[in-house]
Amino acid sequence: MLEQIEFTTKNIQQKTNNFQPEIGIILGTGLGGLVKEIETQFVIPYEEIPNFPVSTVEGHSGKLIFGLLGGKRVVAMQGRFHFYEGYSMEQVVMPVRVMKLLGIKMLFLSNASGGMNPDFEIGEIMIINDHINLFPNPLIGKNYSTFGTRFPDMSEPYDHKAIAKAKEIAKRLDIKVSEGVYVGLTGPTLETPAEYKYVRIIGGDAVGMSTVPEVIAARHAGLPCFGISIVTDLGVPGKIEVTTHEDVQRVAAIQEPKMTLIMKTLISEI
Repeated sequence: MLEQIEFTTKNIQQKTNNFQPEIGIILGTGLGGLVKEIETQFVIPYEEIPNFPVSTVEGHSGKLIFGLLGGKRVVAMQGRFHFYEGYSMEQVVMPVRVMKLLGIKMLFLSNASGGMNPDFEIGEIMIINDHINLFPNPLIGKNYSTFGTRFPDMSEPYDHKAIAKAKEIAKRLDIKVSEGVYVGLTGPTLETPAEYKYVRIIGGDAVGMSTVPEVIAARHAGLPCFGISIVTDLGVPGKIEVTTHEDVQRVAAIQEPKMTLIMKTLISEI
């Protein structure tokens, strides 16, 4: 796998004239609009990247975008990969490792989620301050010392300074945000009422099918992370309703401009 990652990285560098990004960005379901803010220099469809998985989910367009955002050189994944699509965990986190070799110093992530915190409403913007991993761990198997140690510390999965700065920015922009714990489940089914209750009992504020594996791989590689989640449906007793993927995309799209503004401003000021 390491040889594939290195080969893929070199191929991307050739296609982008050795563009060296400072920031990596992974955009979730219905949240790809941030790329409109990027002063784009290169766009590579996933299909043209050797060894790269291909996004199969509606709302994930499947492009790697290079350019400037907030005065920083960035590489953005417009569409991510999920375990439920049938990819191995190594494949799911491969793009993070490629971005590390491309030169990024920090990783930004977004997602759509279901909210269990009874104080949340649909459309809640939650800054992720911790997570609970209920996926198979992406570091199981051979350790690649190129990226990090066999037993990486996870005491600060999401960067405390970035969280504090994002909250300050949100307050300045008069955007309501919350803070909470994100729980990663495999999907692709949305949660049952009992599963929502379970996730809340173990300490979760929101639940989704992504982000956690990518953060684990990023922290393994020594990359600070900042994550933000848009709550598109509720798993709160009395508020649980039938939810479709289209519902998730619709709510995410409504709140996306606020999330984009926070992330763009944070990238420019960090």
